[in-house]
Amino acid sequence: MVLNLGILISGNGSNMVNIAKHCKLKNINCNIKIVLSNKNCGGIKKAKKLNLKSMILEPNKFKNRESYENKVSTLLRDHNVNLVCLAGYMLKLGKKFVKKWEKKIINIHPSLLPAFKGINAQEQAYREGVIFTGCTVHFVDQYLDTGQIIDQRIVKIDRNKPLKDLVKKILNEEHKLYINVLKKLSKEN
Repeated sequence: MVLNLGILISGNGSNMVNIAKHCKLKNINCNIKIVLSNKNCGGIKKAKKLNLKSMILEPNKFKNRESYENKVSTLLRDHNVNLVCLAGYMLKLGKKFVKKWEKKIINIHPSLLPAFKGINAQEQAYREGVIFTGCTVHFVDQYLDTGQIIDQRIVKIDRNKPLKDLVKKILNEEHKLYINVLKKLSKEN
C-alpha cells in the first residue's frame, strides 16, 4: 500500500529531505503529501526548495494547544495523509491528537529507547558513559518516547571523539532506519 505521509518538523529537516529523496527515487512506496512545521526553520525552506507542499503553523497563533492540533489534524486529513512522520518535531503531541491518529504516528529518536528519553539524548548517552547508543523509530503514544518500538539501530560510542561526531553518526543511522521502517510499514498496510 502507498503511504501518504505528513511530515512534522521543527528544525533542520534532514530526515524529511532523506525521506523525500527516497520517495523520488521510488525506493519506498510513499508520497509526501504535506510538511508542517511549528516554526520558521531550515527544514521548511528545504521543503519549499524540494517543491513539497509545506506550511508553518505556529502554536502561539492559536487560542490554545487543542485548536492548534485540530488544525494540524484537519490539514493532514485534507491531504489524505495515512501516516504522520515526526522528523525532529520538538513539540509533545496532546492526548486527543494522538488518539485520533493512533498507530498512525511514528517518531525517530536519537537513542536506544527506552534509554535516554527526551531532548539531548545523544548527550545524555555520551555523559552517562554507555558503550552503545543508537536510534529508534517508534509509534507515538500519549507519553514522551514510550510508544511501541518498531525498529532500532545501534551505534558504538567512541570516547576518543567529541560529542558532535556521535551526533553525526547517529543521524546517519537515523536516515537508514527511517527508510527501512517506511518500507516495512508500506508492506504491512
